[in-house]
Amino acid sequence: MPDKRCIAVDKDGYLKDLQDWDQSVAHELARADHIELTDKHWEIITLVQAFYQQTGLSPATRALVKLVSQQAGADKGKSIYLMKLFGGKPALSISRIAGLPRPANCF
Repeated sequence: MPDKRCIAVDKDGYLKDLQDWDQSVAHELARADHIELTDKHWEIITLVQAFYQQTGLSPATRALVKLVSQQAGADKGKSIYLMKLFGGKPALSISRIAGLPRPANCF
């Protein structure tokens, strides 16, 4: 990490302490997935973090697609769009990069 903090993650790369998250941590977590964050990524990350603040849940794939469609538009609320940005399992990657717990029912 650029500031040399030691951030603890579990075996799947999720933060052990959600309070450790900040944008520099997000960039490092994304790099571990070979993702360079852009404004398009941050739009989705921000939506998912707001959803988590409201519900206490990290959205699984179906809920994620619906959330993005409702909040960012139907063109972005498609699995293929999210997969292009975040890889083959976008719900898992987004939650990990956003500093949130692993979504329930995502394998």
